[in-house]
Amino acid sequence: MEKQLEELRQQLEKQCQINQELKRQNKDLEQRLQEKDKLLSEYQDTEFPSQGSHEADPEVRKSRAAVMAPEPTPEDLEITRTRVKKTTSETSLIVKAIQKNDFLSRLDDEQTAMMVDLLVAFDFSPGKEVIKEGSEGDTMYIVAAGDLVVTQAGRELRSLRCGDVFGELAILYNCKRTATVRAKSVVRLWCMERLTYRTIMTNKSKKKREQLLGFLKTSRTLKDLNDIQLSKIIDSMEEVKYQDKDVIVREGAEANTFYIILKGEVLVSKNVSGHQKQIRRMGKGEHFGEQALIREVLRTATCTADGPVTCFSIDKEVFEETIPVEHLELFDDTKVLQQAEAPEKLSLGSLLQFKDLVPVQYQEGRYQGESVTTLKHGKYYAMKRVSKKHIVAKRQEDHMLFEKKILKAIQSDFIVSGGEVWTKLKEVGRFDESVAVFCAACVVDFGFAKEMVRGEKTYSFVGTPDPPFSSSEPQKIYAKILDGVIKYPPYLNEAAKSIISKLCRPRPGQRLGNTKNGIKDVRHHRWFSSMNWHKLRVGQVEAPTVRLVRKGPCYINFDRFPCDQVKAEEEFSGWDKDY
Repeated sequence: MEKQLEELRQQLEKQCQINQELKRQNKDLEQRLQEKDKLLSEYQDTEFPSQGSHEADPEVRKSRAAVMAPEPTPEDLEITRTRVKKTTSETSLIVKAIQKNDFLSRLDDEQTAMMVDLLVAFDFSPGKEVIKEGSEGDTMYIVAAGDLVVTQAGRELRSLRCGDVFGELAILYNCKRTATVRAKSVVRLWCMERLTYRTIMTNKSKKKREQLLGFLKTSRTLKDLNDIQLSKIIDSMEEVKYQDKDVIVREGAEANTFYIILKGEVLVSKNVSGHQKQIRRMGKGEHFGEQALIREVLRTATCTADGPVTCFSIDKEVFEETIPVEHLELFDDTKVLQQAEAPEKLSLGSLLQFKDLVPVQYQEGRYQGESVTTLKHGKYYAMKRVSKKHIVAKRQEDHMLFEKKILKAIQSDFIVSGGEVWTKLKEVGRFDESVAVFCAACVVDFGFAKEMVRGEKTYSFVGTPDPPFSSSEPQKIYAKILDGVIKYPPYLNEAAKSIISKLCRPRPGQRLGNTKNGIKDVRHHRWFSSMNWHKLRVGQVEAPTVRLVRKGPCYINFDRFPCDQVKAEEEFSGWDKDY
């Protein structure tokens, strides 16, 4: 009996130990989950409506998302500002400030050095406003000395001290300041304007692109590709850095990556009787591993970094998605934008007079305009009215002229009445998937269109940054874009998530629609599986958006805005003489 009791006691102790271990594991798991939840909340603070709800988000209902309009970029930008000499300690402070900032930390060494050279110092007395909430800015600041206070709507948010960066969004685009920054003590700031920053970025990007294009042309494997195809490869390549003695490729390993040396030197060695024998040294502009792109091979040598090395690389899988190697035919060097025949001009002639026009106010992006109708003919026409002085102030002359050029060139059965898709989306909060698929298949946005040659690179900073990277703070939106952090709402299915993630890949050359099959990859994506593209093209698909259109004059489907009673100021620079 005592023996049985002892066995039961031992089993009970063993079970208690197991229970204690399970409790410890559960506690550890709970702690890890809490840490992940905390990290996720830092990245994404937007709540989405539930599956059954079509209630619009308050922010969606309130206004259209902020739009970054393109600013003109001169063909040959030059640094005109005098470089400012700085002490070793000043340089160190600026470099550390850049390295700890979410956006600036992504600059390479050369770009960082140029920023250090071109930053200019300004002093502010106590109580002086550096930036004002609601004002438009074009300058970024790094605190060199002193303390500042940040306030929003009169409420103090935080303090800024030596080494802090603020106002950095202003060097990306023309945005309104979200807070006021005021000096608490005597303050010295290092400052940089947007045009200077854009010049640094654009010149560096152009220079690097030209270098890579030249390097690729020396490859025997890629020599038959034209500039357009080589540009696609560049758009898909990634920068990789190696430290001294790092092995980049090892002899005998499977080969699947092609490398171009952008900076530094690489030692090439082979195994001879069990010892590594150096056979050559490669430097800037040379490349290795090109055969890995087109056939199954093993590495024939070991490549080792001799000091710090920077390479641009592309994997075989990405390369095959980018360029159809089996047929290296040349693309025609034609314009991306084909000039369509201009639509037949309205033959109203002298019959149309200003007194015949009835205005209906509307708003498009940043601009307000009016839809007009002719009383005599009963037809509605859209008329856009924008202040010329406002256009000049925002440097949008080229944008307006090109908008007119596009409208004159376009003739399409898909330009229909019934209001803006945006207005309907705002009214219902969220489209059903069938409506979303139809709209995505039909809508093309020419808002930021440019006339370019195939393979040409543009350096404009434009777009609407929000979805799918939503946040209440602009800085968090850009951090998510740069990191590729997307949190999908629960009502999206896997096909929708897939097409969004493929369209939002960080490398342009790897995005859906920009690989070797072009737009066909978008049409063939499973999210569009219900779409008959031929029937859509010939107008045989019943539009699910018709039920969203209110009956009556077409202007009742547009948002109404109060008319601007302020008379436009005169502007005589002559940019619109041929408008």
